[in-house]
Amino acid sequence: MEFFHEPNIDWMGKKWYFISLSVVLLAAGLISIAVRRGLTYGIDFRSGTQVTVRFAKAPNLSAIRNQLNREGIHEFTIQQIGASSENEVIIGMGLLKSKTNAHTPIESGRMAILKALAGLHGEGAAGKVDFNNAGAREIADHLIVSDPLNLAGQGTQTATQQYQQLASAMVSFRNAPPHSGLLASFDQLSAVKGVTPAVIASLENGFYLSSFAIRNTEIVGPKVSSDLRRQALYVTLAGMGAMLIYIWFRFELIYGVAAVIATFHDVIITIGFFSLLDKPISLTVIAALLTLVGYSMNDTIVVFDRIRENVRLNRRESFLDLVNRSINQTLSRTILTSGLTFLAVLSLFLFGGQVIHGFAFTLVIGVLIGTYSSIAIASPVLVFWQTRTAKLRPAPATKSKPLPRERETAASRR
Repeated sequence: MEFFHEPNIDWMGKKWYFISLSVVLLAAGLISIAVRRGLTYGIDFRSGTQVTVRFAKAPNLSAIRNQLNREGIHEFTIQQIGASSENEVIIGMGLLKSKTNAHTPIESGRMAILKALAGLHGEGAAGKVDFNNAGAREIADHLIVSDPLNLAGQGTQTATQQYQQLASAMVSFRNAPPHSGLLASFDQLSAVKGVTPAVIASLENGFYLSSFAIRNTEIVGPKVSSDLRRQALYVTLAGMGAMLIYIWFRFELIYGVAAVIATFHDVIITIGFFSLLDKPISLTVIAALLTLVGYSMNDTIVVFDRIRENVRLNRRESFLDLVNRSINQTLSRTILTSGLTFLAVLSLFLFGGQVIHGFAFTLVIGVLIGTYSSIAIASPVLVFWQTRTAKLRPAPATKSKPLPRERETAASRR
């Protein structure tokens, strides 16, 4: 399929317009990064807390986001995990410090999520505690005070020990399948050995059952986040270095250098857009950047392969004209492949949801910039190098013509 029939566009004649546009985009991104004093990182690359929450019903992610914003938690990520029937999400946010230093950062993060989700569902009662998110110690303390089994007569130590064991058994029962942290009724605890109707009545007086349960809470420390940022940089650079070596052997060194320059150009501009729009850099964004590196390099190699083929077939034609003709010959292919890829990633960006928003946004920008750089950056670098080496190459020495035989004889007689 051809969109253009033998196009004759002077791409290299417009190279300064392309280069000027690239300089503007690069400068805008770098200035934004400098003004903001760096990039905005997701939980993966900065200190933060990750809380896994299981819901009784399918969670409304938009409502959860709005509730977190109302509670003053603005820098967060929400990702649904597992099968849709499991109703589990991971909520990531920055480290929260307790105002009274009474709680650790991991406890502060957990309590903030509990407060936000309880407010979202309108759950809770005055003076009551959420049983589905209560710990064994909290349950045991309540039982010790209420003493539903009348163990106080056996001594404080004995009563405390037995209620602690009973509380641990109830928490283990609650967290094990099929409940997995969520009880729908206190009567379900009757399956636990030692739980009597009096114990259930005592729990109903002091606790309530919410429609969600925090299954796990993890913290990402500063050192771990710093290591992840460094490893992400190394992975990206290693990918570019490996491609440079491949193109060096497949074509020539200058082809590899031009392709890597164009890819650096694509990555920096894409990251600049993240800074300009204040979007966080996460692990999924790094995965998209590596995808962009491969995509941009592949598109550049297609153009370079046609240039090399035309150089072999038309050695007398100027290199600049060969580059223009090669780009025009691959233009239909470029529009077809890049256009279809762009439509696919644009659909992911518009309809894929919050989980892959960063990944899709990276590819939307990357496909456009990567296609543009193959023509507007990589090819001009190649032309510049070939023109420069041609000027520096010494002109071939001219040989003096031999004298005719007669003139040579006369000259020898003299």
